[in-house]
Amino acid sequence: MIKNIKYKKELYAVIVTPSSLKKKGITFFTDSSFNQQVGFMKHKKNKVILPHLHNKVYRKLSTTTEVIYILDGSLRIDFYNKKKNYLFSKLVKKNSLLILVNGGHGFKVSSDIQMIEIKQGPYIQSKDKEKFLPINEKNIKIKK
Repeated sequence: MIKNIKYKKELYAVIVTPSSLKKKGITFFTDSSFNQQVGFMKHKKNKVILPHLHNKVYRKLSTTTEVIYILDGSLRIDFYNKKKNYLFSKLVKKNSLLILVNGGHGFKVSSDIQMIEIKQGPYIQSKDKEKFLPINEKNIKIKK
């Protein structure tokens, strides 16, 4: 399943679960306008993917998009708006892909976890990230 996580019509994240990885060919989970392109490919043996080069194209990015793949375990993601106000939380499980697009976010590990994170670079923590206090645990609202 591919689930778009929205708040007031703004896309905050895309969650891709293993059940959506059954198609053959190439399937992109992100719109071509996103600053991070994420897709899935499934081909039969002996499929030839032509050699290619990527042209030098200068892009202007205004924010960092993160992609997280959960190898094992589970994670709660807490979503915040741009004013750092808590919105809601979602649970993400093993073999799911999380594409974080807008707003703020925090995490709480629900069970021992192994995950891979991918984001644009170069990355300068002092400029790219602003940390703030998380929501009180008693105010957590899990969104289905």
